[in-house]
Parts: sequence; C-alpha cells; structure tokens
Amino acid sequence: MSQEDLSRQAYWRAHLRLLAICLAIWFLVSFGLGIILAAPLNAFSIGGYPLGFWFAQQGAIYTFIILIFVYAWRMNVLDRKYNVHEE
Repeated sequence: MSQEDLSRQAYWRAHLRLLAICLAIWFLVSFGLGIILAAPLNAFSIGGYPLGFWFAQQGAIYTFIILIFVYAWRMNVLDRKYNVHEE
C-alpha cells in the first residue's frame, strides 16, 4: 500500500471520528436533553421557562449552530493536516 493510500485512510478515519462525535453531541442534545431528560431538567428554569422546554426549543438550535461552526473549523484543520485543502 502506498504512502498516499495510507494518508487517505488516515484522513478518512479522522473525518469519521469527527462526524461520530458531532452526531453523538447532536443526539445527546436533541433526544437526550430535549426528550428523555426533559422532565428532570424542568425542575430548573432559564428566563422563566423550564430547562427541558428550553433545550427542546432553543438550546438544541444553539447547539446545532455551534456544531456547524466547529465541524467546519475542524474539517479545515484536517484538510490542511492531510494536504487536501483547496487553496
């Protein structure tokens, strides 16, 4: 196997690892905090709203937007590390 093939495999593994982490965070926030743990979180409140409701309506959206920026930033880092960037 050539050095280029090994580099491609390492890049793909790093990409899949990043994707798995982002999807795990997405699942935890949307399904875990917004649905499964909503009742216990409702014991707390943010701005007068129960925390479980807040996570389902606002917190998940904020988290997803942050995930998009983190994913783009990390992919740029990976692209430069494995020399597959477009610039």
